[in-house]
Amino acid sequence: MEKIIFKQLEFVRSNTMRVIEDVSDEMADVIPEGFRNNIRWQLGHIYFVNEAFAFYYNDLPMHGVKGFKEWFSNGTTPLDWVTEPPSMKELRDLLEGQQERIQSALTNRLEEETKQKFTTGSGFALETTGEFLNFNLYHEGMHVSVIKIYKSLIQK
Repeated sequence: MEKIIFKQLEFVRSNTMRVIEDVSDEMADVIPEGFRNNIRWQLGHIYFVNEAFAFYYNDLPMHGVKGFKEWFSNGTTPLDWVTEPPSMKELRDLLEGQQERIQSALTNRLEEETKQKFTTGSGFALETTGEFLNFNLYHEGMHVSVIKIYKSLIQK
């Protein structure tokens, strides 16, 4: 099962990277009418949640997240940013290396219970490393769908 989860994480991330290939810094900052966030926020949020679910909850150091909580955690919006967020190049670089770091740090650990539990807003509890990584698949896919919607609205 571990091999499948890591393979799926790589697949989902490669899809994410393909979807954002043509996204410029300017496009990444457009907030479509009726929304609170933009493509840059979606990508930073994907990265931040993956870091937290893979590393923080396993009591391991998170990488490259200084300022990310203020920019990209649940409930934040670019409308409230007071400091400059990472560029698209910085986000791409972070996203590209993340899955390899996750696999390297967590191989043979998917059955371990994490240092603390997490319950989603809908009441689904995550307790093991594998459960956190598996949930990341859904989470990232959901935000990539939003990025696709934003792109279609922006390009109209």
